[in-house]
Amino acid sequence: MHTPIPIVYFGTPAYAEPALRALVGDARFEIRLVVTQPDRPAGRGHRLLAPAVKVEADELGLPVYQPRSLRDEASRAPLVEADADVFVVTAFGLIFGRMTLSIPRRGCLNLHASILPAYRGAAPIPAAILRGDAETGVTLMEMEIGLDTGPTVEIARTPIEADDTTASLTERLGSMGGRLLVDALPRWMEGDLAANPQPEGASSVRMLTKADGGIDWDQSAEHIERQVRAMWPWPRTWTVLDGTVIQVHATTVGDRTSLRAGALAIEDGRVLVGTGSGTLQLTMVQPAGANRMSGAEAVAGRHLKPGAVLTSAPSPDAPLVRPA
Repeated sequence: MHTPIPIVYFGTPAYAEPALRALVGDARFEIRLVVTQPDRPAGRGHRLLAPAVKVEADELGLPVYQPRSLRDEASRAPLVEADADVFVVTAFGLIFGRMTLSIPRRGCLNLHASILPAYRGAAPIPAAILRGDAETGVTLMEMEIGLDTGPTVEIARTPIEADDTTASLTERLGSMGGRLLVDALPRWMEGDLAANPQPEGASSVRMLTKADGGIDWDQSAEHIERQVRAMWPWPRTWTVLDGTVIQVHATTVGDRTSLRAGALAIEDGRVLVGTGSGTLQLTMVQPAGANRMSGAEAVAGRHLKPGAVLTSAPSPDAPLVRPA
């Protein structure tokens, strides 16, 4: 029987849980340490909340390390002491410097939630939905100093369904990443799986901000419908009516074309909004201070008023996706 591969696993959000579980459930691997972000204040009470990976690691009985940085020798000491062959990174949240990259005997691998070289960086899943891509995937890549620039080892692909949100696609890609990792990692360790340089045409994605959820009604109905799905569950899309913010949780593209951008109308029980091209049906909204409700319920409760005009939000300071 082969000696299990010693691994230090880095990850923070729920997306990183399936890969951790897959490694723990396979006798070919030994997780010697789980590294994740520190607990952060969350919610109105600012109560400290543990990252999803920490919660999972605690349940699995794994040792956990939560450094604020890896810039000095003391912060890297637990990584050295783990004596790992490989570091596996899945949405950890800190960039590795040369000293960290040099610690494991065989190198560092990253599970990135896009088909590289597209969407390097912080928010690849919402970017793929927002831009209307037909498919996305998970790339297992060797890490180097550049952000998501390393050679690719293996890629798993999946179609982006018409009703996919960032939440649903994150869950699917997380599961795919776990399966990809346990299949490819032993072959990579044995030298049977080569890493290939990324092709030309790279793009990068910045972190999402609250402004990315603001709806510009001069955009097309198709674009806004994708935006609603891309920004779920955070930052969620929103608009303004009479100075009050209304979150838009779900929409469908309508078939009427005569409404001006932002104008509200009721037609056959549907709540429609004009856009720069076509109309959008509001199927689920949440007015400020209220629960989620259908568009029709929002009209009945006078949160939405036929004939009113919704205000477009200003554009974010920088585009979400740029050429790398």
